[in-house]
Amino acid sequence: MQHDDAKERQESSLIGRLFSLEVALFLMGVASLIYGLMNHIESNIFFGILIIPGVFVLHKVKKKDWKAHWAELEEQKRRQEEREEERRRGDH
Repeated sequence: MQHDDAKERQESSLIGRLFSLEVALFLMGVASLIYGLMNHIESNIFFGILIIPGVFVLHKVKKKDWKAHWAELEEQKRRQEEREEERRRGDH
């Protein structure tokens, strides 16, 4: 039987995703919400309602291509500086 590194990496990646911090946070939010609803504890309900959407925001932020985002901001800054330089040259 051959040892398949790619398959092993894929399986470990799946296990890593199942036990990721995001999943743990989501489960804690659900547990807090359910516990708060069952025992009428407002603070647990509040934090459960806060945590659950926060996990989805965290997931979206993690997926964003930050290198492209920063490159786009640098390009905007460069164009703004060029416009300001052209204005200064036009005034003199």
